[in-house]
Amino acid sequence: MRAGRNTGKKNLALQIVKKAMDIIALTTGKNPLEALLKAISLGAPREDSARAGSGGTVKKTAVDVSPMRRINTSLYLMSVGARKAAFRNIRSMAECLADEIIACSQNSVNSYAIRKKDEIERSAKANR
Repeated sequence: MRAGRNTGKKNLALQIVKKAMDIIALTTGKNPLEALLKAISLGAPREDSARAGSGGTVKKTAVDVSPMRRINTSLYLMSVGARKAAFRNIRSMAECLADEIIACSQNSVNSYAIRKKDEIERSAKANR
């Protein structure tokens, strides 16, 4: 058996996402896919910092983020935020994921993904 993130629980993950979409549809009254797409576009960092080293010295430089990495980073940050919110909590993972998607689609500071995106972009701006 594998330990860690890739433990083969795909059916459980699908059920969590389905329940989260139902919760989003009930609370907002809008199409949950629209909320998800808006959350992905708003929660993705536009600029990041990369390491550039020469001669033993390492310097961070600001770089633009590719579109595919923006989507992957946004989904990752939303899932991590939902996982942290659900840990040692009465609320289920689906409820926490729905709240994270809704907060991210509204560009709220309560969203973990929005806070991390701002932090990444702030560090990239400092490394220009």
